[in-house]
Amino acid sequence: MGRLTGGDPSLLRRINSAVVLHALRATDRATLTEITRVTGLSRPTVEGVVEGLIEAGLVVEQAADESAVRRQGRPARRFRFRAEAGHLLGLEIGPHRVAALLADLDGRVLASQAGEVAATADADERLERLRTAVTALLGRAGVPRGSLRAVGVGTPGIIEADGTVRLSTALPQWTGLHLGERLSRSFRCPVLVENDANAAALAEHWKGCATDSDDMVFVLAGLSPGAGSLIGGRLHRGFGGAAGEIGALHLLGREVTPETLLSTTDEPLHPLDEQAVAEVFALAKKGDQRARAAVDRFIQRLVHDVAALVLALDPELVVVGGWAAGLDGVLEPLRRELARYCLRPPKVALSLLGEAAVAAGALRLALDHVEEQLFAVEGTAVTGRR
Repeated sequence: MGRLTGGDPSLLRRINSAVVLHALRATDRATLTEITRVTGLSRPTVEGVVEGLIEAGLVVEQAADESAVRRQGRPARRFRFRAEAGHLLGLEIGPHRVAALLADLDGRVLASQAGEVAATADADERLERLRTAVTALLGRAGVPRGSLRAVGVGTPGIIEADGTVRLSTALPQWTGLHLGERLSRSFRCPVLVENDANAAALAEHWKGCATDSDDMVFVLAGLSPGAGSLIGGRLHRGFGGAAGEIGALHLLGREVTPETLLSTTDEPLHPLDEQAVAEVFALAKKGDQRARAAVDRFIQRLVHDVAALVLALDPELVVVGGWAAGLDGVLEPLRRELARYCLRPPKVALSLLGEAAVAAGALRLALDHVEEQLFAVEGTAVTGRR
């Protein structure tokens, strides 16, 4: 870090505090000498900053091993970042389930909770199921709500910056819902709402199969597929937050609606829900020709949707998640189609996180917010990916 002179002393203290805290968070524990070497700050500065971080509850002195003390005398004092100083929640609100992940300030998952919800449930019932799951989770973990520093939420739809659902066809009464505001009534910390496919993309980049790919597309493959994309390691939401809504491509031609694609008769499949679709897939596995043809049409439509997005973004990697990721033979048709159209076809892989991807991505949102608070100082950010 370069030497700063003049200016606002309080700003300098905040920058030094962020630098020291980041150094401590990057290791299990460290001595003052080690912190001084890593940060380039003077020892008196480091001592003062560490004492301030201890007072703030973010750092604690590590107790010395008494057996080592008897053998070698009093060792150098060691300090560690208190990941337990606060907690984070990652929430998923989906068509058939709600889920919650609880983590410490290092993003380490401490406990989880999930519950089923009917696809026909209205907004109030769905949110009540979520609150019940969160209450049970916090109670089981012994964590008070006041310990929460941020809450991330992943849900289907086009999401405004303030957490309002601009449009969602997947959940009843979801379009126009002030979701961020509704959830904020249950928490005393910031609530960040994101599209579910975008959240899943963040999760795969954080802890899934895209950890080494900064240009990637995550396809949340379902009845109406959606996609989240990272460009240069940053989430691409688009001008209106609708980037990746490939499920709307069927509007270009009525003959390619999911109801038509998955029908095993001359009439559209109705009702179109995952149970009905699962029956079609089961028949296809048993060799039913009309069901097999329906599944082939569905996979081909998914392939075309993904290919359109890949041609526009040219990612290094495509990750396929969602319940349709479990279909037999979904990857090979996608690889073949992309090879036909792309100058340099991307790698294609199945999600490593499975159904946990959305909640994990919501947790990453909460962690990003807290890290920004801890390490960003009025435009000067101390960063480092863990």
